[in-house]
Amino acid sequence: MDYRFFAIIVAGGSGKRMNSTTPKQFLLINNKPIIVHTIEKFLQSAYSPEIVLVLSEKDQHYWNELSKTSSLNTNYHFASGGAERFFSVKNGLEKVNDLLKPREKAIIAIHDAVRPLVSTETIDKCFTAAKDKGNGISYAPSKDSVRIIDPHTSSNRSVPRQQIALIQTPQSFDYDLLKKAYLQEYNENFTDDASVVEAAGYPINLVEGDVFNIKITYPEDIILAKTLLEES
Repeated sequence: MDYRFFAIIVAGGSGKRMNSTTPKQFLLINNKPIIVHTIEKFLQSAYSPEIVLVLSEKDQHYWNELSKTSSLNTNYHFASGGAERFFSVKNGLEKVNDLLKPREKAIIAIHDAVRPLVSTETIDKCFTAAKDKGNGISYAPSKDSVRIIDPHTSSNRSVPRQQIALIQTPQSFDYDLLKKAYLQEYNENFTDDASVVEAAGYPINLVEGDVFNIKITYPEDIILAKTLLEES
């Protein structure tokens, strides 16, 4: 069965926790915006996915100016960012729906724009898992001891770290499965796409990813990412 492959790059972040007026996906690492590093990784994938950028209208204008000086040589599709990540991804899926022909099949990878250190190996493994099993969710094993805190009593208990998976992106899915899952009403417990799909009754397939596939959130993350990108 032939598929079209898409990468929905979710770029709705602000610069607040970075103490910056520039949205964090556009901050520079080694003279290149974070989002450009991220897109480049997907363009290197063996699956050659089409890129859907989920950006606010204001940031779409920013991107259009940025792309004039970018080394990226590909066409992009745009979708509007929503008030919550759930709605941003849903808008990205609607854009994919507009691009697909009737009865055409697709595999969708959803990735945070501010995870520029993801490896092409992880991207490809997630695409493959989604094609073979319906979904592929990247994760890193926990290196730390883990305890669960009861928010009502403040009591806590240990959990064997071998039972802990630290969920990352990309998270890849069969398009028809993902579209059905996103027919659900928004729930505040939908922290990622895997939680949406799981709530719709589908099992989740984990794919071990990269320990260094960090999400750029705080200023110190920029320092770490800069060092790792220089060494890669």
